[in-house]
Amino acid sequence: MKEDILGVQVCSLNYDELINEIAKDIEAKRKSFIVAINPEKIFMSLKDEKLKNLLNSATYQIPDGTGILIASKLNSGKITSRVTGIDLMKKLCEFANKEGKKIFLYGGKPGVAESASVQLKKEYPNLNIVGTLDGYQKDSNLVIEEINKKKPDILFVALGSPKQELWITENMDKVDAHIFQGVGGSFDVISGNVKRAPVAFQKLGLEWLHRLILQPWRYKRILNVFKFLFIALKYKNKK
Repeated sequence: MKEDILGVQVCSLNYDELINEIAKDIEAKRKSFIVAINPEKIFMSLKDEKLKNLLNSATYQIPDGTGILIASKLNSGKITSRVTGIDLMKKLCEFANKEGKKIFLYGGKPGVAESASVQLKKEYPNLNIVGTLDGYQKDSNLVIEEINKKKPDILFVALGSPKQELWITENMDKVDAHIFQGVGGSFDVISGNVKRAPVAFQKLGLEWLHRLILQPWRYKRILNVFKFLFIALKYKNKK
């Protein structure tokens, strides 16, 4: 179910398998935490033990990045397909729409969660979005109080990484929800404020290249991906 990639646990489950497990968690009233794992996060975790422990504390670490698939293959792993954060979020919305589960959107700039909510309701007409809240409220107690009034089954947190993961791990026990997923900039994409890479780039796992073309100043972050693969290859050769 999970494999070790340079000290970070990564799930080998596909979308359908994940939804099946998450449905069981909701039914059993278990709290579960989903974190997206990409090469940059693993590369950073090599120098940051706290970050590594944070990533490994999640219930589900989804393989969000082509580099993760390559690293798994180098080490004869079983991860065969990407599971992106935004696509899993939408799969969970589809599941909630069908099964009558409640969701809450927390994070983003003022108005973004509301805009994402409108778009999600267009795509999933029966989706029960019980609340939205931007990420600019500094008082966590007020945030928790607002979420707990609504008692969502699924809470999407868009505060950027690793801030959103830290918020989730610090507050899971206080929040009346079952499934917690950090979704980064997904609200911006869903609301239409930010354009996602064309489908062809997505299918080829080249969303990073599309971002580099549009935002060339990100080249240092992209370089970390290649450093990660180099380290993963060295690790393979040592085994």
